[in-house]
Amino acid sequence: MRILERLPRESGRDYALRVLKDNIVHLDLAPGSQISENELAAEMGLSRTPVREALIELSRVRIVEIYPQKKSTVALIDYAMVDEARFMRNQMECAVAELVCELATETDIARLRECIRMQRFNLESYYSDSLMELDNRFHETLFQIARKQEVYRLMQGIAIHFDRVRGMALDTVKNHRIVADHEMIVSTIGSRNKSAARALMEQHLNRYRIDEAGIRARYPQYFAEKKQA
Repeated sequence: MRILERLPRESGRDYALRVLKDNIVHLDLAPGSQISENELAAEMGLSRTPVREALIELSRVRIVEIYPQKKSTVALIDYAMVDEARFMRNQMECAVAELVCELATETDIARLRECIRMQRFNLESYYSDSLMELDNRFHETLFQIARKQEVYRLMQGIAIHFDRVRGMALDTVKNHRIVADHEMIVSTIGSRNKSAARALMEQHLNRYRIDEAGIRARYPQYFAEKKQA
């Protein structure tokens, strides 16, 4: 399991939640794997209480399944939940793309271009471990420019379902297309073309729905059975 550095003044619960989410998204805690409060607490250097609170929080968004007197389990990927999370991001981020066209300064656009430069460097250098973080930074920067930081924070609950699949997509041949999407989005922001920015953002976020068959083929053990209509 990846153990992150604890932030100054970060509570035990928040630290445990951040570490667990990071490991779930990066598949270090893979779908279907069992997790123990005692083992997690020992690895993170915490008592059981903040770990239990973090697991309860994750169970509320159906990413962890808690069984009394037994180990908890990381939920298998339910593509219906992935699509709900993608739908939410689609609504929020398309609106944010339009707002950014109105509000972005030249300094803001330079920040976005720096994010893309780092992504390109990442791909060319084959440092794939940080591409997810760089992708997150790009999208979070858009929310910051739009002055919607709290919306971004609140969106992170259910977004973990989408982020697991997004991480898988970033581990495939889609990498270059995703970074190219970012370049096109920033270009339309620079030209203040709100309709084009919205359309490109929607296309960008929909890539993960298009990838379902390929991702299922690569990671069949991680998916729940499709429910019959």
